[in-house]
Amino acid sequence: MERTTIAQIPERIGQQVCIQGFVHAVRDQKAVQFLVVRDRTGQVQVVVERNDANAALNALVASLTRESAVTITGLAAANPRVRLGGVELYCQELVVESLAEAELPIDVWGRTETLASKRLDWRFLDLRQPRYQLLFDVQTTAEHAMRSFWVAEGFCEIHSPKIMGSPSESGAELFSLDYFGQTAYLAQSPQFYKQMAMAAGLERVFEIGPVFRADPSQTTRHAAEFTSVDMEMSWISSHEDVMALEERWLRHVLAAVQATHGDAIAEQYGVAVVAPKLPFPRLTMAEAQALLRQAGYTPPADSRSDDLDPGGERVVAEAMRREHGHAFVFITDYPISVRPFYHMRHPDDPTLTRSFDLLWKGVEITTGAQREHRYDVLQAQALEKGLSLEPLRFYLDFFRYGCPPHGGLGFGLGRMLMLLLEQPSLREVTFLHRGLNRLTP
Repeated sequence: MERTTIAQIPERIGQQVCIQGFVHAVRDQKAVQFLVVRDRTGQVQVVVERNDANAALNALVASLTRESAVTITGLAAANPRVRLGGVELYCQELVVESLAEAELPIDVWGRTETLASKRLDWRFLDLRQPRYQLLFDVQTTAEHAMRSFWVAEGFCEIHSPKIMGSPSESGAELFSLDYFGQTAYLAQSPQFYKQMAMAAGLERVFEIGPVFRADPSQTTRHAAEFTSVDMEMSWISSHEDVMALEERWLRHVLAAVQATHGDAIAEQYGVAVVAPKLPFPRLTMAEAQALLRQAGYTPPADSRSDDLDPGGERVVAEAMRREHGHAFVFITDYPISVRPFYHMRHPDDPTLTRSFDLLWKGVEITTGAQREHRYDVLQAQALEKGLSLEPLRFYLDFFRYGCPPHGGLGFGLGRMLMLLLEQPSLREVTFLHRGLNRLTP
């Protein structure tokens, strides 16, 4: 018999149906047995009557353990007294596909607090919670909306290599590996290849894929491997063009999530999804620093004076929320000291770059800029940063034969989900986390 999902049962009252899922609960009573079975669409109560004809079935139900995988065939019936959707299933046949061990290593149902590290050790069980099923539905909707917006705007998707012969950002935070007898590196971003696509005349490209950072930080928003969302576009006038497109893109994405999952997110996470109004507030780095001084904020002693530390980002974001009622704010015009060599500099102030970060709810989720596309200027800026030109030769070649003015951004998918669902850590919204001390499962 064809499988019926639990969400479809109300449409099939009075019919024989076949469901498949995990045993969520067992209540073995004198006159009747009850099971609660769960699949990715919901839960349903299954009734097993106790009588001589059902002796074998009753014994099988009595032996069941929670989280066992089962197939059940039965009659779908309406029962308004049942809290689980007002329906139940009268069991006619039960097949135990896989019996779970009686003692589970973690509480799958989230009723008792379990250390995050232990939940990650048993992530396949942890993910059985309905809130995580919703998480990946939200991620799917968000990525689909990202792609549909870009396609409508004339972008094409690329897949850049993740094994590189030279660093994609700088010499820091690199994973190296042996590549047929020579040293190669895992890509920190698709940046160089996005720009190659601009030199190739593709004009507008995007990519959603893994990137790698050998960063020993163990903060709530860092990972050694994460999913980066990137775009690059040609024939721009300044970084303002990139920001204008990103804010329209984000509004489209969040509106799609709100329409598809808004009610479920409110129920599971207690969060209201809001599609932001346009335009987003903008502050130059100098204005942000002045705001922090006015607020009396003192950054940590080890933080950079030419950048915003996480505490400063939160103060700036809260000020924008109070002043503009907005959860997003662009910070623009970063000094050259904190930006890579390929960021274009302001013609009227060469100490500043045409770059930006986007903060959401006080956390950085985007870094973007207009790129330097002039070959001689790019070489000079690399040398000024103390970089050797030889390892960059393949990249610099992109700009020797004509390249349009262009810019783009990199966006953290995990950070977006963490902030969207207001979760305490990137680990909660990542399928399998990779960090300083985690290579398994």
